[in-house]
Amino acid sequence: MTSPILILGESLMDCITQQDGRLLPLLGGSPFNLARAAALQGGDVGYLSPFSTDTFGQRLKALCLADGVRALSADSRRPTSLAVVTLREGQPSYGFYREGIADRDYQPDAVLRQLEAMPAGVLHTGSLMLVPPEHLKVVEVLRGARALGWTVSVDVNLRPRVADDLDAYRAAVLQAVELADWVKASDEDLHTLGHADATLETAAAVRRRFARDDAQRIAFTFGAQGAYLWIDGQEATAMAPRIDVVDTVGAGDTFWGSCLADWAHQPAGAALRIEATLKRAMRAAAINCSRAGCQPPRLHELVQEETIL
Repeated sequence: MTSPILILGESLMDCITQQDGRLLPLLGGSPFNLARAAALQGGDVGYLSPFSTDTFGQRLKALCLADGVRALSADSRRPTSLAVVTLREGQPSYGFYREGIADRDYQPDAVLRQLEAMPAGVLHTGSLMLVPPEHLKVVEVLRGARALGWTVSVDVNLRPRVADDLDAYRAAVLQAVELADWVKASDEDLHTLGHADATLETAAAVRRRFARDDAQRIAFTFGAQGAYLWIDGQEATAMAPRIDVVDTVGAGDTFWGSCLADWAHQPAGAALRIEATLKRAMRAAAINCSRAGCQPPRLHELVQEETIL
């Protein structure tokens, strides 16, 4: 039986800056992207954060539903969050508009009541939800979820330009990491958190300093260089597949969504298939990078590619 994967996090419009100065609106947000990626690979995924009743919010909700993600909260009358994205050599940089918006329109006690009414599975969060003071609500949810038997997943996904106080932001992120059973961070995240030596070659040493001793699963991604995965004492590394990159929007979300779908579908024996899980997640991220915006692959696309390989 597949364990449920519930998502608490932002859904927003990525407004991509065009060469002529126009903004091209695309549906996005790291947890939103991850929810779709996991659902497209067969995960039983539900979205806890509210969608807005505005046009953007209803488009986000419709795409989630089309990809198999369940909307678990009533829509909010607050507006959808916006991100202005500038691509330089395929790499995105972001500016965010996040005050008084729909995905922050929730109360921890209401979320915990939903978790209590369901069989325990995986609760995922991270990214902009960890920016102070929003992180206080998230930490309350994570603590309550752990007490209810849920597995906590956190994707660090730091956005330093959003925080007024970067030190406070780092402290908030590390507080969430301490509560997490499964953690993902990029090389940029690790550098911002003080691990300046973080590379694919030093990943094992960085892991021992980064997460608590009883964290069960940890992934570090290093862009085109590859990724590192640690599961219950077993570790693996994989090089990134060679592809023609269109952009990298949603690559990390697709990677971690693939991992969560794999573990939720097959809870037992994760450490034994660590290399297969990592390679599939890398292939999923690579396929996404070959497309404009975040377009995670469906399960059959990965199965076809594995058959060819």
